[in-house]
Amino acid sequence: MNVTTPASPPVERRAATIVMACLGVFVAYLPVTTVSVSLPALQSALNASTAQLSWVQDAFVLPMAAFILTAGVFGDVHGRKKVFQAGLLCSAAGAVTALCAHSVETVWAGQALAGAGAAALLPTTLALISHVVPDHRERGKYIGIWATCLMGALAIGPVIAGVVVAHFSWRWIYLPSVPVALLAVAVAARQLTDSRAPHGRRLDWPGQLTATLAITALVYGVIEGGAGSFTDTGVMVALFTAVAAGAAFVLVERRSDSPMLDLSLFRSPAFTATTLVAMISFLALIGCFFVLSLYFGMVQQLDTLQAGWRLLMVTGAALLVGGPAGRLMHRISARWMITVGLLLVAGAQFALTGLAADTSFASAAWRLVLLGLGMGLVMTPMTATAVASVPYHQAGMAAAGNNAFRQVGGALGPAVLGALLTTRAVDALPGHLTGAGVTGATQDRVVSVARTDGLGAVAGLDLGPRTGQALGALGQSFLDGMRLCLITAGGLTLLAALVAAVLLRAPRERPATLRAAGSTTTAEQEPAVRGA
Repeated sequence: MNVTTPASPPVERRAATIVMACLGVFVAYLPVTTVSVSLPALQSALNASTAQLSWVQDAFVLPMAAFILTAGVFGDVHGRKKVFQAGLLCSAAGAVTALCAHSVETVWAGQALAGAGAAALLPTTLALISHVVPDHRERGKYIGIWATCLMGALAIGPVIAGVVVAHFSWRWIYLPSVPVALLAVAVAARQLTDSRAPHGRRLDWPGQLTATLAITALVYGVIEGGAGSFTDTGVMVALFTAVAAGAAFVLVERRSDSPMLDLSLFRSPAFTATTLVAMISFLALIGCFFVLSLYFGMVQQLDTLQAGWRLLMVTGAALLVGGPAGRLMHRISARWMITVGLLLVAGAQFALTGLAADTSFASAAWRLVLLGLGMGLVMTPMTATAVASVPYHQAGMAAAGNNAFRQVGGALGPAVLGALLTTRAVDALPGHLTGAGVTGATQDRVVSVARTDGLGAVAGLDLGPRTGQALGALGQSFLDGMRLCLITAGGLTLLAALVAAVLLRAPRERPATLRAAGSTTTAEQEPAVRGA
């Protein structure tokens, strides 16, 4: 039996929708690397500890992870255009709040607002593309363009931050998002046509509350446990709450008539694989970015622009590969593209363990480029496969679910690797201080400051003639912690590669009647992913 594909919209409307979707994802992701590369400047200006810096990034990522599913449902029910415009306005409001910040707490608030805006933009932009491009084969090309814009935001962020911090205050890194978001709102009001899901849905407040509680409690427990102790009462309560809320979320979603995440989606091996890969790989990648940003600032003493050029090696390489990766999906199995990309990322992360305090730009560059090439090879097929692996009417939910788990991984990245970094560096610090000739009361003072106020606070200590030796020991301790983080990130990325290789198997052969239907089949009957 032939199932007809929903009619494609006029070319002009399709083009306008795709441009708006790409502009939306650009606004959503611009703060990621802009803020990441500016962390040393922010730490110095606001006297922030490593744990507080973790919260700067997680204040943005947590709302993305917590609200992205509800935003997708809200768009399906009330119209994606409205949610798209609301996301842009929220992103602009968050940028303005952070721009006016004079404390790290205000930065957290601005980051949280911007993250909520990004939560509205990510599923909406993909759902808009799926609506105007119902054919999954053609849709892969446009998702490749969408991913290229995402990578473009990540690529240009470090350069913007470097130029701004070199000539102005760090807070002005937030300014570029404001006019871009407001311009997009104005253009969308005239050019973007609203759309809704063809099947009736309603908001799932119990699911939203339990998901938000689980994600927030988990990240809080990991960050505070790393800064203090995982045996602290508050940390143990937070982790227990995360487990209980996660179990409650599963029960609520299984019994809901209109779940915000239909758990039956996980019956698709392709959707399960891409979701796990997204979460694990982004935990490793975002955590790696967090650690590298601190390395460039604290150990190599680079300014923001110099650090930005180094991170551009990663995001620029990913940008170059992202577009061709979307076109190659018609010729090469997504299974192998994702697996090979993850293996490249893991190889780069292991290679980065060779970085030292005096590593040159040229010596670090090939490692960073390799990391970016792997990222670019993974991003487009991972997203396109998640969307194509489910029935057409669930494409928005699949996109939101994949992005939600990706952001959970992104939130855990700085939390987990930041905790590992601090714990290992502080443990190694007394030995390196002794080796540098810093002993007695001076050593006790340095170690005490590192434990209570963070590694960055040590750089501000005036130790007289011992200052240079103490800073050298601090750098070596940081490198010990960074190497542990990179080995952990590489191991997690290898795990993600294994998941992709095992679960992204070739789909079962379709019946002859469906094969004969050709272009008249919907995404509901299409294979989830090209065979291996």
